[in-house]
Amino acid sequence: MEACRIALEASENYDLICLDIMMPIMDGQEALRQIRDLEVAHGIFSKKGAKIIMTTAVGDMKTVGKAYYNLCDGYLTKPIQKAKLIEELQRQKLIK
Repeated sequence: MEACRIALEASENYDLICLDIMMPIMDGQEALRQIRDLEVAHGIFSKKGAKIIMTTAVGDMKTVGKAYYNLCDGYLTKPIQKAKLIEELQRQKLIK
């Protein structure tokens, strides 16, 4: 969260953030929500912020739905296949 805050304050926003759901201090859902709140506080709205892709072993529909509700841009379940990652990065227009 601190790295995101510092980047936003320096107007050097991240292009891509990959978040796991299961993290030790704060789960990925909460981190996602806080990142989006930080972006809004810095005048970055809707799809103009970082592309946030959830990369996690948790793939149940409730968890996936919550992530999209919290405005993630993509969701990949582990183990992540290279082809699926490349496809997602292309879909997000981060690579060609």
